[in-house]
Amino acid sequence: MAKEIIADYTSGKIGSQLLRFSVPFMLSNGLQVLYSLVDMIVVGKYVGSPGLSAVSTASQIFTFMTMLALGFSNSGQVLIAQYIGKGEREKIGSVVSTLFIIITAFSAVMSVVGLIFGRSVLTLLNTPDEAFEYAMDYTVVCSIGIFFSYGYNMVSAIFRGMGDSKHPFVFILIASAINIVLDVYFIKYLGWATMGAALATIIGQAFSFVAAVIFLIVRRDTLGFEVSKETLKPDKTSAKLLVKLGIPYASQSCAVNLSMMFVNSLVNDVSVAASAVFGVGVKVDDIVNKITQGIAFASSTMCAQNIAAGNKKRTVKISLTTGAYCAIFYAIFAVILVLFHEPIYAVFTDDPAVIELSEVFVSAILWSFPAMTLMRTGFGFLRGLGNAKITLAFGLTDALVLRVGLSYLFGIVMNMGLYGFFLGYGLAAFGTGIPACLYLFFGKWENYKLIK
Repeated sequence: MAKEIIADYTSGKIGSQLLRFSVPFMLSNGLQVLYSLVDMIVVGKYVGSPGLSAVSTASQIFTFMTMLALGFSNSGQVLIAQYIGKGEREKIGSVVSTLFIIITAFSAVMSVVGLIFGRSVLTLLNTPDEAFEYAMDYTVVCSIGIFFSYGYNMVSAIFRGMGDSKHPFVFILIASAINIVLDVYFIKYLGWATMGAALATIIGQAFSFVAAVIFLIVRRDTLGFEVSKETLKPDKTSAKLLVKLGIPYASQSCAVNLSMMFVNSLVNDVSVAASAVFGVGVKVDDIVNKITQGIAFASSTMCAQNIAAGNKKRTVKISLTTGAYCAIFYAIFAVILVLFHEPIYAVFTDDPAVIELSEVFVSAILWSFPAMTLMRTGFGFLRGLGNAKITLAFGLTDALVLRVGLSYLFGIVMNMGLYGFFLGYGLAAFGTGIPACLYLFFGKWENYKLIK
């Protein structure tokens, strides 16, 4: 029975394996985007542009807080996958238990931080006056319920590490269905505005997290490791490895999010309509980014197993296949955006100023698609390798040097305004995608060992 959940990708046809493994991830991520889009659509229709601006800005704070958990969750995924690749499945249980303790501690700290500093951060982000209280409501609810978001990301990473993409899809389906229904009920019928959108998201993730934990407990005899109160204790070796990977991963993710918040603050300073355009644009762009992220998730697990097993050639082939699949999706999405950007924006808002500005965002963001293809190729491999220092270096280059620097250069120094902010935001990914791929093909990474 364990084979139904834990999968071995150190042999077999790469193209079909990667596709089968990644499709549930793509669907799971697509569902995440769907309920995020529903948030924006319902808020846009019943609260208006101030609501769109509020959700766009406040969700940046929530995403930043979530990135800490995601960094450690991704480190758990890599460790689990490498233990499977080395044939040491008995060590998975200690990774899971230690990861749960770390995530719980972080959620408690970040909940307090969000409640205390949320208003100050929204001020720093130049949140428009019309949107400020809406954004504050969203921030407070997400801060209170952040444990469920952290837990949801943790269990998803555990399943990814085991090579199981089907069960995370089921759990995100639960979250999406609950979120969509509650979005409409809370916002349209109860009039709770952005607070209702945040509450719907948290409740959906809570149900998904609880369902996943129950599944792990019920199926503990077929997983190859024990999940119970007795085994819920930290393991020194697992803690060291999780911290070794988790801190750089979390730092990289947080830096990227900080850079997005910087761009968001520049855009917010232009107008409410500009803020709404950026908010909707990022959510729409997230469709293809989440789909290709699903492929990169699968690639990371497959690469991790093969790196641990010493299969360098197969690792490179997995990465090349990842890049080919991602390129196809970005090309298709580019055509859709060029042809239908105005009707797409019209789904979210009736504000003609927002719809008119949609072309500015789309014409700039298209430059990011080749860069994102390179990033998915290189970073899927890098996460599987477990060399967090290199991943951190590339991530900081993207975030603090290029995304911030280029947005300021084009938008302020070169006086390109809103288009310059969007262009800098899009071009930044080239600065990390290219070095990551160069390291994949020409670096001496085969001698690096995460697990001794």
